[in-house]
Amino acid sequence: MSGLGTIDELPPDYRQALSASNVLPLWPSLRAALPYDKPARRARPVAWRYRDLRPALLRAGELTPIEKAERRVLVLSNPGLGPDAMRAAPAIFIGLQLILPGEFAPNHRHSPSAVRFVIEGKGGYTVVQGEKLPMEKGDLILTPSGLWHQHGHEGKEPVIWLDALDLPTINTLEASYCVEGEPQAIRNEPDASQTRFRRAGLLPYQALETAPARYPLLRYPWREVREALHSLSGVTPTGKAVQLAYVNPETGAECMPILGFSALMLRPGETVAPPRRSTSAVLHVVEGEGEAEIDGETLAWSESDTIAVPTHADVRLANRNPRKPTYLFQVDDAPLQKKLGFYEVLN
Repeated sequence: MSGLGTIDELPPDYRQALSASNVLPLWPSLRAALPYDKPARRARPVAWRYRDLRPALLRAGELTPIEKAERRVLVLSNPGLGPDAMRAAPAIFIGLQLILPGEFAPNHRHSPSAVRFVIEGKGGYTVVQGEKLPMEKGDLILTPSGLWHQHGHEGKEPVIWLDALDLPTINTLEASYCVEGEPQAIRNEPDASQTRFRRAGLLPYQALETAPARYPLLRYPWREVREALHSLSGVTPTGKAVQLAYVNPETGAECMPILGFSALMLRPGETVAPPRRSTSAVLHVVEGEGEAEIDGETLAWSESDTIAVPTHADVRLANRNPRKPTYLFQVDDAPLQKKLGFYEVLN
């Protein structure tokens, strides 16, 4: 196809008339909006080193009391998306949140959905709709859209977790807002991960006789995920990703509607090349060290680092330790893309 021309080729009086009517000609920017073969991408592969960010996060605890901050978070901003981008990837907000011993982050609910993935510390907890969810390293905790949630800390050391939200999508739709609430009354019983959903393939019988709950399980303990990954690794061919999805135990569907979550294991010395997909993703290192090659760019990582993966990227993940496995937590926008009908596995 021949060139579509530029806006400067149009007469000034024509451009002014269009502008006065609040319209734009499409053809000069058609290829920018709809490029051939592959999306135009601004997001870049980038690694955030936890060892660099942790001191700044702890200093934030000294500089800003929780009563003033409400939520004490450092946002991971992808440099390709602009200097003030509150996005690690186009549809994914990632932040590191700190709560100190004795602190209480007040109760609220909001239109974006969020998850918490615990990085370090003991004694922290989240309360969602009255269900108290203890926080241990590697645990995934859901705080879905519209549900009341608050955080507290009963331990003796800082607790830090990774926040992942669908905030960029909700902001684009101009639908992001928050409502404050009174502190929740906590139910005097263990959370559902310890009682109702302890084993895969087993459900409370009443779940068969009622409509599936949107969020029956709010906490996914890492110790059980890690054990399941080890079991799966024994029957997964070398070079193939050992990967488990976090799902709704009553439906088998993704546990959240817009962002997807999974856990990966790289066996000692193993390199895997996952299929190229249309999604963007963020990888967080739970344990271990290695390298990610993303569209030809190599990024080294170690425990608690976080890596952004652009859409349509070629990815290779390598565990450089010949003796120990490596574990990764992945956030992607596959559920959103599937609902919109353009999700692709490209090779």
